[in-house]
Amino acid sequence: MLGIDGRYVTLGRASDPSEDEVRGAEDALRAQGLAGWLAIMEGNPYVGVLPSLMEVRPLASPSVPFADAVAACAHAIAARRAETLL
Repeated sequence: MLGIDGRYVTLGRASDPSEDEVRGAEDALRAQGLAGWLAIMEGNPYVGVLPSLMEVRPLASPSVPFADAVAACAHAIAARRAETLL
């Protein structure tokens, strides 16, 4: 799940999340005044090439384009990686 600010969390690590899990995550986002997307991340955010993200569907009516959230996510991952090199 990708938030509009680029933060992400993993759902369904061993398998695809169920519709109930996705609905629960969307309800939790909405309850906190947040929104985002159900997305697929390809790659490892910790090592190697920056991961790519593919939009599956919006959650809780995001107010920014998916591409902006992806860019924010990539920037945050790159910054976190740079911090670990210090």
